[in-house]
Amino acid sequence: MSELKHPIREAERYLQNARQILSEKAEKEGDYYNDKKYVKMAGHTAWCGVLLALDAALGIKTGLKRRQRPEFKDYQEAISKIDNKMNRPLLNSYETLHKVLGYDGNLNYNIVQSGLKEAQYMIDWANKHYQNK
Repeated sequence: MSELKHPIREAERYLQNARQILSEKAEKEGDYYNDKKYVKMAGHTAWCGVLLALDAALGIKTGLKRRQRPEFKDYQEAISKIDNKMNRPLLNSYETLHKVLGYDGNLNYNIVQSGLKEAQYMIDWANKHYQNK
């Protein structure tokens, strides 16, 4: 079995993959991307990176022993115990990356970039709290 990777570095890799998908596949023209499929893929990838970082920072267990992923409210509750001000960025990340990009595939460049910026903010926050464990 291979060695486990550092979860925050892995989350950063997910976010980098999302950026790469957008730059190589989504075909930006002006203020919009042309291909909804790749915007959806990038949004989902970035959101998975945020969840990976939060799982590590908050000590949330997922995987084979836990067959079901925690619900969004579980993340809200866990974050509230550490830093209640982070619930707004968490909600923004969820709505932008998971819903607006991941499901809807919104093609607006500024919205996509805002979501990626929010993802980076959440991963940075998770990194700070993961290192303090």
